[in-house]
Amino acid sequence: MYWTLELASYLSDAPWPATKDELIDYAIRTGAPLEVVENLQSIEDEDDAYDSIEEIWPDYPTEEDYLWNEDEY
Repeated sequence: MYWTLELASYLSDAPWPATKDELIDYAIRTGAPLEVVENLQSIEDEDDAYDSIEEIWPDYPTEEDYLWNEDEY
């Protein structure tokens, strides 16, 4: 299983929290690339509900990863 920012972005608007099967269904319905579906299928925990993409791909960048100061804008 490998994730890239582009692949993970297909799940950014998913209806969180969601189970593995719900995420696979969402990916198929929204026309995500086959790699996204394959990555989701390779997840071992089928019954767990995930609250965000960070639980599936811990390296997904968050706002904290960017180095700008929002107060300056």
